[in-house]
Amino acid sequence: MSQRHKGILCIILSSFSFVLMNLFVRLSGDLPSIQKSFFRNLIAMLFALAILLKEKPAVSLDGQSKRYLIYRSLFGTIGILCNFYAVDHLVLSDASLLNKMSPFFAILFGILILKEKINLFHLSSIVTAFVGVLFVVKPTGLNMDLFPAFIGLLGGVCAGAAYTFVRALGQRGVQGPFIVFFFSAFSCVVTLPYLLFQYQPMDSRQVLTLLFAGLAAAGGQFGITAAYCYAPAREISVFDYSQIPFSALLGYLIWGQVPDMYSWLGYFIICSTAVTVFLYTNGYFHRKKESLSK
Repeated sequence: MSQRHKGILCIILSSFSFVLMNLFVRLSGDLPSIQKSFFRNLIAMLFALAILLKEKPAVSLDGQSKRYLIYRSLFGTIGILCNFYAVDHLVLSDASLLNKMSPFFAILFGILILKEKINLFHLSSIVTAFVGVLFVVKPTGLNMDLFPAFIGLLGGVCAGAAYTFVRALGQRGVQGPFIVFFFSAFSCVVTLPYLLFQYQPMDSRQVLTLLFAGLAAAGGQFGITAAYCYAPAREISVFDYSQIPFSALLGYLIWGQVPDMYSWLGYFIICSTAVTVFLYTNGYFHRKKESLSK
């Protein structure tokens, strides 16, 4: 198996893990999103800590890296809370898709934060993706799911910002397990005060369900980290959208959720845009143009 194929396999497994996380979060019942977030991040933190203790990597951070870690953790925490709220109030596939707008927002934040260049094609892809989101969100006064849909979209915005800072930290040589550990610990510390004063009692089933959510989240975090170690993002990132059919399938099997025709159209627009960006980035259209000119 080539490195690229290993990367594709890891990112698909990561997507499935995040779908399972959303599934267990919803199955945990009527608990505050912050409480769910705390237990999700606690398990991921313990996993990352175990890896750090085993590998004992040398961690050296300058002032800029420390700021990036704080920003990554802040936006990541907000993104998780928004995503969990959306998972509890929307069709599972709708919530997952809104969260998966993060790659497109990462392009925007890459321009603003990392001073990356953008061409007309990438700008068009962002606009097209937003059209797809409008079909999913359906922003009309008659849509009762409008507020949780926009909360879900905000989660995608924050996730895009968080991934931008992850990329910046990677460029500065900060190890993946340490980034995961710091982010998870930061989220636990931020949500702990709420948990202490507004803790809602849980039965054994809810505790077990949140444990599984944390395990699935840890699998997703480390799976996507491994994927980008095997292959560059331009070759494998489009496969992260496999989360959409996984979500739709599980949502149908467990809750009988059937997205409406507008949501399906939105899924098609966004996923098609992602595939087009993937082909463009890998030079498919350039090679096709050359072959036609011959």
